[in-house]
Amino acid sequence: MAVIEVTDLSKRYADLTVLDRVSFSVEEGEIFGILGPNGAGKTTSVECVEGLRRPDGGSIRVLGLDPTKDRRALRERIGVQLQHTQLPENIKVWEALDLYAAFYAKPRDWRELVDQWGLADKRNARFGKLSGGQKQRLFIALALVGNPRVAFLDELTTGLDPQARRATWELIKQVRASGVTVVLVSHFMDEVEELCDRVAVFDRGGIVAIDTPAGLIDGVDAERQMKFTLMAGDPGDPVGLLKELPGVSSVIRTGNRVVVTGRGDFASAATAQLARHHVLVSDLRIDTRTLDDAFVALTGRSFSSDH
Repeated sequence: MAVIEVTDLSKRYADLTVLDRVSFSVEEGEIFGILGPNGAGKTTSVECVEGLRRPDGGSIRVLGLDPTKDRRALRERIGVQLQHTQLPENIKVWEALDLYAAFYAKPRDWRELVDQWGLADKRNARFGKLSGGQKQRLFIALALVGNPRVAFLDELTTGLDPQARRATWELIKQVRASGVTVVLVSHFMDEVEELCDRVAVFDRGGIVAIDTPAGLIDGVDAERQMKFTLMAGDPGDPVGLLKELPGVSSVIRTGNRVVVTGRGDFASAATAQLARHHVLVSDLRIDTRTLDDAFVALTGRSFSSDH
């Protein structure tokens, strides 16, 4: 069942079109990713869905409600962690949670959230003294204190070190496991690939694709390379064996090192051919396709060039 339905969403500022007829739906219980470079329109789209911005066109339904007309009712049912969330430096962890809980008619017990999100020993700590990872744990707890059915998490791991990022990913999985549908806004490819059931790829104010991360990657028809080293003393010459295989575009041998370039499922065909002819190899590596490759294929430009 769709808990969010967006149809032909449009948003303009003067002569600038930020969103151009964007449509997508989010199913109950999934982690739905919204991926795109800075300025692609992803945050504006989510803020319209949350009721924080008024769209110029299209329709939005969240849990059957119109975010513009039913804003107050919707606020009771969703949790929001904004991209630039900040709190007063001197507010204590428990004070922030107690304050946010007061905004809702039927909030969760914030004491449970303190325990659940590993903040028990920081409940009396001031916000300004928390580490980046601890702040993100608090922001998640604040987004959940209203006992929402849908949680919106925007650029949750920006600025965190790799260990804190991965710890935060596990927290997001726990949010979904607790029965909350998650909309995750991100510009990190690895984050979306790790967490999301489906992802909408935004570019220049529109959606260029919606699919599972694996589906987007499988749709990439880009050249890849398979590299390996011939075992010492092996008389086999792989160039003639491999260059005529379907999908193989080139085979280059430099000493005992071989690089095979191709498309599609060429690597499986190449490894099978080597096995049939008893060619022994070591250090076999196959380049993997990535979401960045998918973005290039969909838009014609590199995602990473925008950062």
